[in-house]
Amino acid sequence: MASSSSSSSSSGTASPCGACRFLRRKCTHDCIFAPYFGSEQGPAKFAAIHKVFGASNVSKLLLQIPPHDRPEAVTTIAYEAQARIHDPVYGCVAHIFTLQQQVAFLQAQLMEAKAHLAQNSNIENIFESAQTMMNMQENTKQKGVFFPSLS
Repeated sequence: MASSSSSSSSSGTASPCGACRFLRRKCTHDCIFAPYFGSEQGPAKFAAIHKVFGASNVSKLLLQIPPHDRPEAVTTIAYEAQARIHDPVYGCVAHIFTLQQQVAFLQAQLMEAKAHLAQNSNIENIFESAQTMMNMQENTKQKGVFFPSLS
């Protein structure tokens, strides 16, 4: 009768999962919430989900999702619930928008840095070419061949 994420106490009874503990109900062996809401941190995590979406709605939603996709769905639902509590109007969209602005700003900075690097690279190439020419002139002067100066 113990669920997959709850542990048995010494008397043999299973402790309820975090969702069932929050809802103050008995946790059954086939509890849809048990694998995703442990008995320790589960009640706090589930409280936001219950407040925003409702336990029944989340239960129905999880039953429609293939079991291998449910952990990701629970993580997403929990994130959206926390975001909705923090910002009831925009939810996680506000965070996405902020991240998009950061990406645009960082891309602009990157383009600026690349342009600066390219400019410095061109200056270095010109300097290296001039240095090479000067070295060639020095070498040829030592050998007795004369080239007109660059200046």
